[in-house]
Amino acid sequence: MDTYNIDFWRALDKLVEQSKIVIDRPKGTAHPRFPDFIYKVDYGYLENTSSMDGAGIDVWVGTKENKEIDAIMCIVDLMKKDSEIKILIGCTEEEKEIIYKTHNETQYMKGILIRR
Repeated sequence: MDTYNIDFWRALDKLVEQSKIVIDRPKGTAHPRFPDFIYKVDYGYLENTSSMDGAGIDVWVGTKENKEIDAIMCIVDLMKKDSEIKILIGCTEEEKEIIYKTHNETQYMKGILIRR
């Protein structure tokens, strides 16, 4: 079995290229429902896409000049009883670590980071 599927990553590249990235939760802002949670990396979604929760596909956008897709987070949310992916774009190693920890710091959400 091929564990690295180049066509998967190309499909994600195409999806991101054809979509507008909307950053609705910039770095340093609070989560709308959990004011104690502060975003440490820009967070948003791809406009005119859909994910499991009915909203746009989520993206984390890092500070690297090169805005290529670095990785994805596959998450399970026990509160919402759903799962989805989050696309990481232009993230440094430190930002990837922050994002990974963000999706694993509570008992209600768990995630794995899959690197490109």
